[in-house]
Amino acid sequence: MRIILLGPPGAGKGTQSMRISEKYSIPQLSTGDMLRTAVAAMTPIGLRAKTIMEKGELVPDEVVVGIIAERIEEKDAKEGFILDGFPRTVAQAEALDAMLSEKGLKLDAVVELAVDEEALLARILNRRAEMEARGEAPRADDNEEVFRKRMAQYRAATAPVSGYYAESGRLKTVDGMKSIDEVTALLFTDLAAYA
Repeated sequence: MRIILLGPPGAGKGTQSMRISEKYSIPQLSTGDMLRTAVAAMTPIGLRAKTIMEKGELVPDEVVVGIIAERIEEKDAKEGFILDGFPRTVAQAEALDAMLSEKGLKLDAVVELAVDEEALLARILNRRAEMEARGEAPRADDNEEVFRKRMAQYRAATAPVSGYYAESGRLKTVDGMKSIDEVTALLFTDLAAYA
């Protein structure tokens, strides 16, 4: 099962990806982790990424897609994978589709966790208050200014990815404002058709 999980910052993609990974025994693939692994392994594409990152530049889409192409060839990803945090742009979505097509593969599911922005902000601020009340250091990004900046970036670059997948009839939407367990149950119901 090959899955993309979409949604804005704080929507719960990481939590739900871990649950899907456990249930279906498929790896959760993070582009950041894959980049670091490819660089450490000194693969040809990893060395190319290293040179770009050392210059302080963003790794271009074709390099990121190349790293994903290498990663999904590994044994643990043969039965599928979950992409969390990729694609971030329509160009990346198109490049991913082209790469999968070259391999004779396709995505089984693209699921977006739909959330209310103001309710999400309240959730984040509540999490911060709870951590502070327990004497824990809050996450650096758990504040309104950072959240609003990340949401603006998300709306500008990443939200159109949903439209790209919706146009081709591949997008499913799950209410991300429900409890964590309720969201998991909805996801499992949607994904059961592909298992």
